[in-house]
Amino acid sequence: MKQYLQIHLLTSYPPANLNRDDMGRPKTAVIGGTTRLRISSQSLKRAWRTSDVFQQQVGAIEIGGNTGLRTKKFGQSVYERLLEGGIKEKSAVDWARAIAGCFGAIKKEAEKFPDNLHIEQLAFISPEEQRAALELVETLIATKTAPSDEELKLLRLENSAADVALFGRMLAGKKSHNFEAAIQVAHAFSVQKVVIEDDFFTAVDDLNIGEDDDPGAGHMGDTEFASGIFYTYVNIDRQLLLENLAGSGDGKVDTWKNTLQAIVESAAKVAPTGKQNSFGSRAYAHYIMAELGDQQPRSLSLAFVDDVKGDILKNSINALEAMKERMDAIYGACSDESIVINVLDSKGTFSELEEFCIKEE
Repeated sequence: MKQYLQIHLLTSYPPANLNRDDMGRPKTAVIGGTTRLRISSQSLKRAWRTSDVFQQQVGAIEIGGNTGLRTKKFGQSVYERLLEGGIKEKSAVDWARAIAGCFGAIKKEAEKFPDNLHIEQLAFISPEEQRAALELVETLIATKTAPSDEELKLLRLENSAADVALFGRMLAGKKSHNFEAAIQVAHAFSVQKVVIEDDFFTAVDDLNIGEDDDPGAGHMGDTEFASGIFYTYVNIDRQLLLENLAGSGDGKVDTWKNTLQAIVESAAKVAPTGKQNSFGSRAYAHYIMAELGDQQPRSLSLAFVDDVKGDILKNSINALEAMKERMDAIYGACSDESIVINVLDSKGTFSELEEFCIKEE
């Protein structure tokens, strides 16, 4: 099996504010001396992991479901179930804190309720661990006894959750239960120089209908936006992904394939949710190059250090393909095989791309 799957995407977004900074402006980066739009890798991964596209392939986000649960509030869910089961409030708080504490440092008991049930940092809880915790809760309700140290060994060394295997997890103080992420996602950036623009808008009060009513706007505001063609680079360690899915048993290879197809489809089709209701800036990638091989991975971002001018659609594709050829000429083949789909030239199909990404030989 070829170890690395590298994916290079070009996606054109119309006016949008997909990923905002602390001032509400579109995030930017200075590349090659010019300002570009930027979408952080955290924003991309969150959008992909929680998207319908990803979830339909690997399962829904829910306690006890088929994907991991990334939360600080697991203890609160446990507490509420204990109360429903007739456990007294003081015991429910203590037992919920004990169970939540299996997944990370619990907040101080003196914290205001329900914060005292929460974990200090987000924890990625696998389906096996969710089910074990919920089964323990039902046992506690039935026996009306506090959980023992043996019963509180809820963490699992093996995992079947696609998102945990792909995006990894880090549990402070419980390093033996960490999973190294099998995916690396670069910050996406626009291939051309951009200028952030302002959109001044007003809203009219629908009940301003009388002659004596104020004829002006009921609300005024402004938002900032920009548009661009984004280059996105993704690298997936397919062997590590398979190892991370050890808890899937006999269905491990099928889960591995579903996970790869889910993340490739998400990267191609899913945009961050920022300001989507205002701009409707959803887009599919119009160009995707995927590479398979055991060679050391490398981004092709060098193709866009100089901002693309002229026919940006075609010139960005030409720049990307030319950079791949130059890298191969200098270093030797940087992958064993590759495939391209190009909407502008009606080249390739997405189903062919999916099949390429899950090749086992």
